[in-house]
Amino acid sequence: MARAFLVVMDSVGIGGAPDAAHYFNGDVPDTGANTLGHIRAACDAGQANDGRSGALQLPNLARLGLWHAEALAVGEPVPDHPAHGQWGVATEVSRGKDTPTGHWELAGLPVPWDWTYFPDTNPSFPVEISNAVQVAAGTDGILGNCHASGTRIIAELGEAHMRTGWPICYTSADSVFQIAAHEESFGLKRLYQLCETMAPMLHDMHVGRIIARPFIGQPGAFERTVNRKDYAVQPPGPIVMDWVKDAGGHVYGVGKIGDIFSMQGIDEVHKGSDADLMKHLSNLVDGAKDGSLTFANFVEFDSLFGHRRDVAGYARHLEWFDAAIGQLFDRLRPGDMMVLTADHGNDPTWVGTDHTRERVPVLIAGQGHGEIGETGFENVAHLIAQHLDLSPN
Repeated sequence: MARAFLVVMDSVGIGGAPDAAHYFNGDVPDTGANTLGHIRAACDAGQANDGRSGALQLPNLARLGLWHAEALAVGEPVPDHPAHGQWGVATEVSRGKDTPTGHWELAGLPVPWDWTYFPDTNPSFPVEISNAVQVAAGTDGILGNCHASGTRIIAELGEAHMRTGWPICYTSADSVFQIAAHEESFGLKRLYQLCETMAPMLHDMHVGRIIARPFIGQPGAFERTVNRKDYAVQPPGPIVMDWVKDAGGHVYGVGKIGDIFSMQGIDEVHKGSDADLMKHLSNLVDGAKDGSLTFANFVEFDSLFGHRRDVAGYARHLEWFDAAIGQLFDRLRPGDMMVLTADHGNDPTWVGTDHTRERVPVLIAGQGHGEIGETGFENVAHLIAQHLDLSPN
């Protein structure tokens, strides 16, 4: 039987979406953003953060048709040499440019509502939310209550948090409510319980995710740990994982997939750093069950490099990913399909630190070659359904 692997390169957009003018970083619209193209141009010009020069080396993704897809996305001539995989460009219809929105639509379910976003003011949160956090945490107040970088806010407020015991609450341009707390002085289980308590209230408001952001260390040397946990809104309808389960198949989640979908339709999850996730994906290419779907998210493009506007770091991570994923292509079994795509952009050459509204590549290994053309995020799920002979419901 066939198997399918859906691999999301978190934030690897390839050019502004048709509606990018309606999405902003600060006062600047996302029109013209191009995560992959601008990283490539910066490398070519020697303008990446570490002074690196020379072409961005992505031979395995390029062989599938990555640069063909990027050219189509931005309206430039497509390379005249044929690609060795199937390739296309996907455009999102859901409103938003965040992780749940992109992943839900890739899984076959466009988001049917507008997410709630908190204003970039101080304070950012309504009084009823702040009061609810205090009651749930058993504290006299909260810290933060603003838009912030996660690493920066724990550096600025970590000492006060350890002294007072007040949780650090912050948000971003995404529909998200994040709570940072020290694993030892506040307690990891207590942080998780606080997020679980707040989740129903925030989900009812259509806030997409509540994220536990634990950290360790002492003032001047705080660092976040791998014990992050997302509490996402439950998808309001069937998704591709449900289609697989209904057909008697098995679903593997790699990375944040379990958190993004609240474990809907997922049998088992493998977490860790991107390097760990690549090992898990490699093991599943060798051993996943027939008729299964493996849904993987590689997040460090976004979390470590896109949001931090680290062009060189993003370029190096792309090259690492290309080399690692390329080793898996030849190990796919006859009949396997591996789809590589993204959920949004995060152009590190753009203004601000937020996601960018972009089109994304759709690259397919294991199923011959040819142009898919322009398609929608939702069609990725239907390509998988067709491959696995599923009946979407």
